[in-house]
Amino acid sequence: MSVVNTKTAPQKGRSRRRGNKAREALAAYGFLMPNFIGFVVFTSIPVVISLLMAFTEWNIFKSPVWVGLTNFKSLLGFHREAGHLVANDPFFWQYLYNTIYLMVGIPLGMASCLIVALMMNQKIKGVVVFRTIYFLPSVSAGVALLILWKYLFNPEVGLLNQVIRDAGEKIFSTPLLSIPFTIVCALVVGATIVGVIAAVFAFLQWICEKLNLLWPENLYRVLMIIVGAAIFVLIGVYGRSLFFGINSFMSTPPDWLGTVKWAKPSLIIMGLWGGLGGMNMILYLAALQGVPPSMYEAAEIDGAGGWKKFWAVTWPMISPTTFYILIMSIIGGFQSGFMTARIMTGGGPAGSTTTIEYYLYTNAFEKFNMGYASAISWFLFIVVFILTLVTWKVGGKVVTYE
Repeated sequence: MSVVNTKTAPQKGRSRRRGNKAREALAAYGFLMPNFIGFVVFTSIPVVISLLMAFTEWNIFKSPVWVGLTNFKSLLGFHREAGHLVANDPFFWQYLYNTIYLMVGIPLGMASCLIVALMMNQKIKGVVVFRTIYFLPSVSAGVALLILWKYLFNPEVGLLNQVIRDAGEKIFSTPLLSIPFTIVCALVVGATIVGVIAAVFAFLQWICEKLNLLWPENLYRVLMIIVGAAIFVLIGVYGRSLFFGINSFMSTPPDWLGTVKWAKPSLIIMGLWGGLGGMNMILYLAALQGVPPSMYEAAEIDGAGGWKKFWAVTWPMISPTTFYILIMSIIGGFQSGFMTARIMTGGGPAGSTTTIEYYLYTNAFEKFNMGYASAISWFLFIVVFILTLVTWKVGGKVVTYE
């Protein structure tokens, strides 16, 4: 008669399970290890080294010398000169201004991507073809597009100025064309300004509602009536100046990339075109397709029109996507500008298109001042980190996750 050991069987089962878990853990670590090693070697260690370098003076050809906060004082500090407060590094503040100026295109780009996504979300024949056409510039090589735009902006042989000159010659050759054209331009400009201000007011009103700061009843409508009337009165008063200004612009188009006045607006225009049908449009399109149709049906039953349905249904439902795009655009805005400046303008004219990223590059790889370049990079990191936290703090109160 055999005796079964009841204690040994459960122990063997537990040992077998532990062995299986250990093998699964080893397999998981094996899959994770290449990415982990790459992160440590190519990201973590360089980041730590750059932080240490920010406190040194090092130009590659000499051994690094510890200087403490000297690089940051040179970068951010001010001193008095002839009774005036002067920046230790005036170029840095100019390039920071350039970076922020170019980021004006962020809200414009988000608005244009949303408009295109709304159009691409319509149930029309061949909409897939239109989506492909709008997305095509995003898959093109960045350098090739920059070279193309550089030729388009050429003041002498560029297609843009040629079209403007030819159109100006035909339109302003007779008052029968020039006067109606000026009136149409004035109406378009006025309507655009009013539309932008209306969108800004509506956005502010929406944020205030989310923060329980309700506007007085009909305040939005009164503000828009006042603003609209004021804008069109000003356009009427300065109509003659507008006529001669349009005539002068079309007869002698500007040197887009060669003048301080037009260089940054030119890059913003190019950026708007490049991002019009890009990833942001795809994200918005995906968000729009995720809005339940039943919510629109309920809004229609309540008597909501197209504009009301957008603000009451569409905008709240796509707010998480808008929040994500905004944060990523802010981060990208502070970390962009190198390739554009390098290919199209060389940072000019007079440094008007040099961004913080391009300034970091010139210090690191042209002047070989690695310590100072590291200080610039860490300042940029701190600014992006703080802005992201602020945006996240505010966005958490106004974004709808339902």
